[in-house]
Amino acid sequence: MVASTKGARSAGQLWVVSLARPDKYNAMNALCWVEWRSVFERIGADTSCRVVVIAGEGKHFCAGLDLMDPGLPAYEGDDIGRKGYHMRHHIKRMQDTFSVMEAIPQPVIAAVHGACIGAGIDMLCAASVRLCSADAVFSIKEVDVGLCADVGTLQRLPLIVGNHSLLNELALTARKWPAAEALQFGFVSGVSADRAALGARAMAMASLIATKSPLAVTGTKANLLYARDHTVAEGLDYVALWNASALQSDDMPSAAMAFMAKQTPTFAKL
Repeated sequence: MVASTKGARSAGQLWVVSLARPDKYNAMNALCWVEWRSVFERIGADTSCRVVVIAGEGKHFCAGLDLMDPGLPAYEGDDIGRKGYHMRHHIKRMQDTFSVMEAIPQPVIAAVHGACIGAGIDMLCAASVRLCSADAVFSIKEVDVGLCADVGTLQRLPLIVGNHSLLNELALTARKWPAAEALQFGFVSGVSADRAALGARAMAMASLIATKSPLAVTGTKANLLYARDHTVAEGLDYVALWNASALQSDDMPSAAMAFMAKQTPTFAKL
């Protein structure tokens, strides 16, 4: 059975997780949603892992929800209230798939090539860093199939891109936007010439992050996410509490000594 995480592999401190339904352009079926969440729960608990790179196998990164296999709730009765109850539970489980990915301690770098549609945008919005190749094309496609995006795009993308007129345009028209435009309005932080260059760039970035103190990296990610959803004052309180314990580790003295000796510091796993 082809699964979403068939391409998941660990290289010690780095994990690469791939959508692996290339014959379906990595459209997400019911199994994909379950496995994607499961693998990120596993990664989040892996104290050796420092960075994750996500990618897609085949021609495209992700064609969105597999409309032939959406994995809809099993309730088949006539009661509208109960149908709604089961549908809400189903949607919340799908939302949790990407919320789990966002919430793991390790940064997640997305490397996007080809088309990234619908649920693929939801996934990207939960990543820490988004990179793409020059052939990448994006679309918030949901209005074209009769629904509003409900797995994170409409909630996270306004916090990533500040142009609300543009956001409304993209979500309401479902038009495609190319890599150059994605870079222009800040959805991605870099565009590579081709897929090979994209992969090299993503892995180089991941490798660089992996050399840093894992306490500092996870703390930075956690505090950026917290600051996104809270006031400045609340964010300052949170980082003070965080560093009250984190600064008592050996990482900061080790980094300082290595800097003075012009050496590369070595840090313990979390």
